[in-house]
Amino acid sequence: MLMGEYRHNIDDKKRLVIPSKFRSELGDEFVLTRGLENCLFIFSKEEWNKTTDRLKTLPFTRKAARNFTRFLLSGATVCEIDQAGRISITSPLIEYADITKECVIIGANDHLEIWAKESWDKFMDDNIDNFSDIAEDLFTSGDSNAL
Repeated sequence: MLMGEYRHNIDDKKRLVIPSKFRSELGDEFVLTRGLENCLFIFSKEEWNKTTDRLKTLPFTRKAARNFTRFLLSGATVCEIDQAGRISITSPLIEYADITKECVIIGANDHLEIWAKESWDKFMDDNIDNFSDIAEDLFTSGDSNAL
């Protein structure tokens, strides 16, 4: 399980350090792509394959399925970590996530998310008061798996 929150700066050559804690879990190669809420997603090859296998089951006749597949796959790129623990991020992905300098890298269970610091701070500010209600809705008392 990928978890935790780390802050790093992207350098002038569009490289970002991936925290050492995550490197072994990601493997030698992994996939970086557009995420939801204007962040970037990083999937291990195994998790990426699970995700794309799910996409393949969606009916291509449904516009939403086509659009989401385009969104996710068009920005996808295979990455490797260099000797300094960095990855290179393509310009379209940097623009999509509005990354300028400071980044927040979070573990989100089966993938990582890379956020521009300002976007992450806004996400937290906008949602901090709602997390109790969200938890209550997701983990109902009648559910045997409730927290």
